[in-house]
Amino acid sequence: MKLFKDVLPKAFVIFFIFTVLCGVVYTMVVTGLAQLIFPNQANGSIIEVDGKKYGCELLGQQYTDPAHMWGRIMNIDVSTYKDENGKTVMYAEPSNISPASDEYEALVAKRVAMLREANPDMDETAIPVDLVTCSGSGLDPHISRAAAEYQVPRIARENNMTEEEVREIIETCTDGKFLGVFGEETVNVLKVNLMLDGIL
Repeated sequence: MKLFKDVLPKAFVIFFIFTVLCGVVYTMVVTGLAQLIFPNQANGSIIEVDGKKYGCELLGQQYTDPAHMWGRIMNIDVSTYKDENGKTVMYAEPSNISPASDEYEALVAKRVAMLREANPDMDETAIPVDLVTCSGSGLDPHISRAAAEYQVPRIARENNMTEEEVREIIETCTDGKFLGVFGEETVNVLKVNLMLDGIL
């Protein structure tokens, strides 16, 4: 009994101290530093122009009209996020389709056909693989420089621009290699499309 009287009060004090330190103080310090040093990233890397939010630069958005740049296949499952009228109200999680499945093969074949039809100027030029495959998350916002270049003639034609003007936009929206060495240069599709629309 004496042991409980001696130990329990100390245990509760230690529990309270660590709850405050780890659950309140630490959280406030980390959140405050993030807002101070990296406010854009801490708030979701949202692209906002004149008070209007256009999306997150870290999440892909699907474009299929000929006037815009197309990103990677959006492989997501929205079946559990429908309202009572069957309307999709938000995205759910990436789909778990196996790259070895017939479903995935059909998805890629459909995308190849769409790209061939939308980009007749490219004739039989090899389609960059990232335009017909999903990323691991199914939500990748970037494509390779080769994938962006493949679409230049179509985008220029549909927007009454020169190919050089389109390439300048692509250059502006290109992220360099990590630390200048690792990986490859990538193009942010959402940023390109916002610039094509005159928003950015």
